[in-house]
Amino acid sequence: MAAGADVPAGASQPFDRHRDGFVLAEGAAVLVLERPEHAAARGAVPYAYLSGYGAAADAGHATRPDPEGRGAESALRAAPADAGLGPDDVDHVNAHGTSTPLNDAVESATIRRVLGESHPAVTSVKGVTGHCLGASGAIEAAVAVLSPHHQLVPPTANLTEIDAGMEVDVVADKARPLPMSTVVSHSFGFGGQNAVVTPTGA
Repeated sequence: MAAGADVPAGASQPFDRHRDGFVLAEGAAVLVLERPEHAAARGAVPYAYLSGYGAAADAGHATRPDPEGRGAESALRAAPADAGLGPDDVDHVNAHGTSTPLNDAVESATIRRVLGESHPAVTSVKGVTGHCLGASGAIEAAVAVLSPHHQLVPPTANLTEIDAGMEVDVVADKARPLPMSTVVSHSFGFGGQNAVVTPTGA
């Protein structure tokens, strides 16, 4: 976990060169999934469509990510493909972005390897929320759904100096307006559980 900072709210620093661990947190989110015809029948307006999903396991260590990001890469390749899309179609990545030296390095390398040609805008909400463990996936999926709805990428809080090894387009300082239709949201859990969802604009 993060050693802390002069200001505790700044202790979670995803993708920053000074990051030193995650900040344990609590939170929750609920997303309602239903078929389009059922939503239409009750007059509901969808925020996005869940168009694709990918999952993989690389259980080499209880907490440390696979150094090559093999499970994360497999899930990231599978989610857009499940939606009938290619890597070049991905506009934005809602990253797992834990603020740990290992995870952020492996995740950014995986994004670069799989989605490098599309240069997606990347963000991590854990700079604001901390790491809510099992709830993180739902919270981040909710943010990922709202991004194409508002055509806006939220900034990564506490990112003041991106690690030189990241080489991905991490949004910082302020929200970035971005025309987008396809987002991927990463959840890379303890024990090597990797999941990626692909929300597309409604």
